[in-house]
Amino acid sequence: MKLRVGVIFGGRSGEHEVSIRSAKTVIESIDANKYEVVPLAIMKDGRWLSSAESIRQFPEHTQKVFQDAQGEASAAEITLAGDTARKGLTVLDGSGDTFPLDVIFPVLHGTYGEDGTIQGLFEMADLPYVGCGVLASSTGMDKAFMKTLFRDAGLPICNYVWFLRDEWQRNQEKTIQQVSSKLGYPCFVKPANLGSSVGVSKATDDASLAAAIALAAEYDRKIIVEEGLEMREIECAVLGNDDPIASLPGEYLIRDASKAFLDYTEKYSGTGNNEFVVPSPVSQELSDKIRQMAVTAFKAVDGSGLARVDFFLRTDNGALLVNEINTMPGLTDASGYPKMWAGSGKPFTQVIDELIRLAIERHQDKKRNKTSQ
Repeated sequence: MKLRVGVIFGGRSGEHEVSIRSAKTVIESIDANKYEVVPLAIMKDGRWLSSAESIRQFPEHTQKVFQDAQGEASAAEITLAGDTARKGLTVLDGSGDTFPLDVIFPVLHGTYGEDGTIQGLFEMADLPYVGCGVLASSTGMDKAFMKTLFRDAGLPICNYVWFLRDEWQRNQEKTIQQVSSKLGYPCFVKPANLGSSVGVSKATDDASLAAAIALAAEYDRKIIVEEGLEMREIECAVLGNDDPIASLPGEYLIRDASKAFLDYTEKYSGTGNNEFVVPSPVSQELSDKIRQMAVTAFKAVDGSGLARVDFFLRTDNGALLVNEINTMPGLTDASGYPKMWAGSGKPFTQVIDELIRLAIERHQDKKRNKTSQ
């Protein structure tokens, strides 16, 4: 009997479009002989669509792949069951009948999807779900808190400062002075709780810093600013629960060195200015170190399922720094996570199998916990 997998995508964050692309890859890659997929889209305004409406959010090719493998999507809608006979998240079909979801694959990036909020819903519903739990998702989403955990785990990180949007709005001059004195220029300004380079910009002086902070403040109440370094950006994929493994590292090779950084457009538009290579052109010794540090970072946030760990390799002194962890990394055709596992001998269909197995394994392990005396 097939497992029924609810693939939730879209969401209310600035990474809505990336989420759709990631879900597209999952739906096209999942083994239709093993899984019955129920696509469930969340719109930018927070509305949840029926599965029939959800599949129409994808390109025609993906719709055809889905229909060839799964048949026509129903008018099914997700509902949080409120009685003892139908606990958890169930799907209400067009006839009014209900059927349970066996596991959820929340292909959601950024706020309201990767930050522990929807993971809490799944926990309350007592439902297995792919990816990190509430704690790892929330701490992995907040770049400032994440770095505190990395430091406590003994991982080297770059210099940074963070502050609240309200602090910036009350005293902009003081904030600029704080950043310029502690970090200097250039520096990179980011919303603390977002990914895919959304809201990120490079500052080279006080004026560009003010503009960069104003942009980041549009996306989050917390802003983080990191020192600008001469470095290479290297990534590593992690897969597992209590005993995770790391892929071979990968790296975006930039053809136009004048680009300030690999921004949203460069990552996803297919401009041809970058190429993601696996393995990254580093020594075996450094590759092993990257993989070991990726696992350490994963464990530092109590990760489970999957994550992508991003590194800075300084070109001036060769130091390796952990930059951040992404607890639901991009899974698009342009994303590093599937490519790193493919380059390590695991095609994405196999990775999906393992992620679903890990979700069920973690759910069963959690059921061993007592919830009462």
